[in-house]
Amino acid sequence: MLTRVIYHVPVFGWMLREAVLGPVTAKIVFIVNLVLLWILAIVFFGYPAIILPALAAVPAMFLVLILIMKG
Repeated sequence: MLTRVIYHVPVFGWMLREAVLGPVTAKIVFIVNLVLLWILAIVFFGYPAIILPALAAVPAMFLVLILIMKG
């Protein structure tokens, strides 16, 4: 149900649906678009656009480390 809601977001939903259900080329283009979007954010916003994704990745890395230690 959540995926149907996300797929109905005008531009992002279309790209995400193509990346999930489409061919390999669509997956690669989606990743390239995300990287270019991040670079564009760095150009416009500067340092915070670099730091905020790194700060958001910290809890994810802690979770990965905990899962590695448990397994």
